[in-house]
Amino acid sequence: MDNPTPLHKIGHRFRGFLPVVVDVETGGFSAQTDALLEVAAVILGLEEDGTLVRRQTVFAHVTPFEGANIEKAALEVNGIKIDNPLRLAMQERDALEHIFKPIRKAVSDNGCKRAVLVGHNAHFDLGFINAAVARTQYKRNPFHPFSVFDTATLAGAALGQTVLARALQVCGIEHDAESAHSAIYDAEQTADLFCLIINKMRPLFMQFTEEN
Repeated sequence: MDNPTPLHKIGHRFRGFLPVVVDVETGGFSAQTDALLEVAAVILGLEEDGTLVRRQTVFAHVTPFEGANIEKAALEVNGIKIDNPLRLAMQERDALEHIFKPIRKAVSDNGCKRAVLVGHNAHFDLGFINAAVARTQYKRNPFHPFSVFDTATLAGAALGQTVLARALQVCGIEHDAESAHSAIYDAEQTADLFCLIINKMRPLFMQFTEEN
């Protein structure tokens, strides 16, 4: 019997989930106490031939929540200048709405149930997103609360590399170390890595789909 769902539908490819690549820049490692400073999200989609591609990137600078801890060492790594007026930073709730609104639309447009966060060491990014959602009592979070696709794990299995820059190098994807630790750059690089691995796995997916 023919499968009634076309294979180019992303909800069919990922069991009803829409993969969205997220990268956060923060004031430290603790999602509960340290500031969320930048969020970037790359919404993915499928071409008619089933190729996974980047569709849309959304981004927000975030104003640290009241009482947030910000480690000097973290700012030295990500290069963020908190007091720079050109940051045009948003309060956490506004930043979440700015990021989540197009994701919710993409979930609906693609007939998916909800989004699933893709990230390099993804539970770090999800932890900061979930903490901001809890602090602001945001009610329309499109992401699954705990499931993720982790490109560190995928790259380790597929490429023998768990560091993002090294995995990209193995794949032949250009990586600029000076641009790293910007949420947009890291999210788009992670998206390219995820798409490459998933596209390489497509023959295996098709094989099991046909068999079942």
